[in-house]
Amino acid sequence: MAIEINGTASQATPRPGQCLRTFLREEGNFGVKKGCDGGDCGACTVHVDGTPVHSCIYPAVRAEGKAVTTVEGLGSAEGLHPVQEQFLEAQGFQCGFCTAGMMMTAATFDDEQRANLPRNLKGNLCRCTGYRSIADAVCGHGGDHQHDAGVDVSGAQSPAAVPTAVVPATPGQLGDNVPAPAGQAVVTGTARYTLDVPAGQLPGLLHMKLLRSPHPHARIVSINKAPALAVPGVVAVFTHEDAPQLLFSTAQHENYTDDPDDTRVLDNVVRFIGQRVAAVVAESVGAAEAGARALAVEYELLEPVFTPQEAILPGAPAIHGEKDGVFSRISRPLQNVVAEVHAELGSVADGFAAADFIHEHTYQTQRVQHVAMETHASIAWLDEEGRLMIRSSTQVPFLVKRTLSRVFNLAPETIRVVAGRVGGGFGGKQEVLTEDLVALAALALRRPVQLEFTRTEQFTATTTRHPFTIHLKAGASRDGALTALQLNVLTNTGAYGNHAPGVMFHGCGESLAVYKCVNKKVDAHAVYTNTVPAGAFRGYGLSQMIFAIESAIDELAVGIGMDPLEFRLKNMVRPGDHMLSTTPEPEEDVHYGSYGLDQCVALVRDALDRGKERYRAAGLDDLGPDWVVGEGAALSMIDTVPPRGHFAHTRVSLEADGRFAVDVGTAEFGNGTTTVHAQLAATALATTASKVAVRQSDTDLVEHDTGAFGSAGTVVAGKATLGAALELATRIQTVAASLTGAALTDCRLVDGAVECGDRTVTLAEIVDAARLQGVRLATDGNWGGTPRSVAFNVHGFRVAVNTGTGELRILQSVQAADAGVVVNPRQCRGQIEGGIAQALGAVLYEEVKVDDAGRVTTDILRQYHIPSFADVPRSEVYFAATNDSTGPLGAKSMSESPFNPVAPALANAIRNATGIRFGELPIARDKIYLALRDRTTAPV
Repeated sequence: MAIEINGTASQATPRPGQCLRTFLREEGNFGVKKGCDGGDCGACTVHVDGTPVHSCIYPAVRAEGKAVTTVEGLGSAEGLHPVQEQFLEAQGFQCGFCTAGMMMTAATFDDEQRANLPRNLKGNLCRCTGYRSIADAVCGHGGDHQHDAGVDVSGAQSPAAVPTAVVPATPGQLGDNVPAPAGQAVVTGTARYTLDVPAGQLPGLLHMKLLRSPHPHARIVSINKAPALAVPGVVAVFTHEDAPQLLFSTAQHENYTDDPDDTRVLDNVVRFIGQRVAAVVAESVGAAEAGARALAVEYELLEPVFTPQEAILPGAPAIHGEKDGVFSRISRPLQNVVAEVHAELGSVADGFAAADFIHEHTYQTQRVQHVAMETHASIAWLDEEGRLMIRSSTQVPFLVKRTLSRVFNLAPETIRVVAGRVGGGFGGKQEVLTEDLVALAALALRRPVQLEFTRTEQFTATTTRHPFTIHLKAGASRDGALTALQLNVLTNTGAYGNHAPGVMFHGCGESLAVYKCVNKKVDAHAVYTNTVPAGAFRGYGLSQMIFAIESAIDELAVGIGMDPLEFRLKNMVRPGDHMLSTTPEPEEDVHYGSYGLDQCVALVRDALDRGKERYRAAGLDDLGPDWVVGEGAALSMIDTVPPRGHFAHTRVSLEADGRFAVDVGTAEFGNGTTTVHAQLAATALATTASKVAVRQSDTDLVEHDTGAFGSAGTVVAGKATLGAALELATRIQTVAASLTGAALTDCRLVDGAVECGDRTVTLAEIVDAARLQGVRLATDGNWGGTPRSVAFNVHGFRVAVNTGTGELRILQSVQAADAGVVVNPRQCRGQIEGGIAQALGAVLYEEVKVDDAGRVTTDILRQYHIPSFADVPRSEVYFAATNDSTGPLGAKSMSESPFNPVAPALANAIRNATGIRFGELPIARDKIYLALRDRTTAPV
């Protein structure tokens, strides 16, 4: 019997063992997404006879004779389904990769189910939003929320009268809650992510699968390809003998020399369990998998080392000992040290001598996975002109192009890289992890080749956050002065050094620079181990260091009997203060473009005070004798742009129909840059964002764009867009002046026209006149990422801890952000809420665990707990009222930084409640229980 898909009988027959997800996608229903293939995430949810199911674990054969509905069929000829309209209204998505599954689940809810979303949405995961906008969407609460100030939802609700940054917004311009341009496509399942390519567009598509190392450290003696090539459907096998010899780094930066050249496309030495050994290309995924299993590999086992403490000991195995440290830019390859920094400002010895209280402790942070819902994936093919085409889930298409040009010795103009809509990034897609392999195969076979990672490969073979071990010693005087800060830092970069120097240096930067202290000392080492590589992750080293420093700041305050926020106010930098970390002079291009840290502290303190009073007034402050309540806060500072150049080129043009087009290089992966570019251009051109079409993420569109990382989408690419739009506005006014004879100063651009005194000239007339005059109504903007400003975030928690069970309840969560002039308040609030949610996972339970043999054991989502709907409190979000002198129209960056103060704020709140300092992440419930038990049962 046929399977009915969205009202039409399918003529296809499922293959034996095929799941419904792959069957539906092969039938062209690309709204059905793969996030796990294990029934864990819900991105593949569809209806079978009206019942929501996870199609990745539902056998396709069971759907025969049944009606299957995907997101493409959720609406009707009359329009969108109500839940689709609600997700549009509330903008219940960011990257949107999980949205189809979320809506398919929610579309079946009755009022009782909507009243218990923590239970009924437990099977659908989102990594971007923090779930608040999803709850608003499911419950139909979108629309007119005051997103600039957040909504005070902790405890018994009462109106909040708090000063906050409110920008008078012209509809469709700066300060307005402009909806995401791709919203309609996201909620209808027509937004095209990396692999959403109809089969007819890539005839002859081949599939690649990888054989990965079972050993943490070994030399490949031989690989017998014959058994794999004998598998029906296998077309080719690629090994280190077929790959370029050039060493490079998978990390992508504007200056490729920022990272060590320690990686080959395929290497004859494997350095962690999961490293790619060989690539098998076949007519189907199944044949490629069978071919990979058939390969016969002989290994010579080498001694591994798994911790950075062991790796730097004399006589430890040298993981990259054969490499030339100068050529590869590795600090000390024979000692496994990738990079290091040693600096002292003032004299910490004098600082400790002057201290009345000293805190000394070792803090540890763990590996955390990005868990972007779309896994790494790429397709490569050759176009009619023989150019290498790459379609990839990447944050950095232009840097991918440059790396492929370098690795394969190809002229840059012979490569084009395109990123469709990207299903989440968080720094994990600032790497080349799939593109080089599909390029190798496509160039050799002259056929399209696709590689898609499984969720297990994401955990075992991509990158994680760098684990840090930080031994900290800090001193303070009784009058509240911070007298000394000394840190010894050891970071574990894993088997390869991608991002190792940058994460280490950045981590040791703004985390120290935010405090005035004349005596600072840092000794830091980034170290190789035979474990899964670390890489770029939201915060880029700052979150790890801030956890230690902000925890220590609280301990110092307690030690001298001072309120922790007052201690921070006394010691944090103010405009005019040098921001110093490891050098005696400040970064010459980093300035206080605006300063709102003091406002952020006040906003958080006021919100916590109001929350406490609400609980008291509602009679909720007494939870019983087993519960203790505490408050804690932490602050963070971040440079708004990465150092040493971050470049963007954009183009803005007036089209024949009177609308505008903006061409940019930055990718859209839930960061909201598309909306921001449209709003910035609309503001400069006196129109609305709905009349601005943004084209992006294609290396053929513009000259160059460093990429969407380091929160640079707004403050770098947005600055280029604004510059181009302002120039185009002047050009349009100039044409209008020539038509009317009016002075240029008397010509004012309005929506759809130019007013020149008492005469109005339409944009259509402008286009015609410009054509006759030979005037090009397209302008280019460039920005190089300097000068840079600083952004601030302060987070506060009130928590309750059960002293008998270790249960932790978050009673109130609040964050204040200095984001400058907020371009899109709802969108910026969503970025902050998403950062809070991701950080809560990292502080409470997320951990990529590696066993004693170097193997990742948390390799599927059900073993690695990311926050679900029930795990995330609704946070209050406030914005400081500032206007940045360096950012576009006063805006600052605000994608990475909300993550950074969350862990120490929560640890400080737990410390305030229990008296116990937790210095190792995650602070899981069992750790809290054991610490409380050991404290109460310690022998006298």
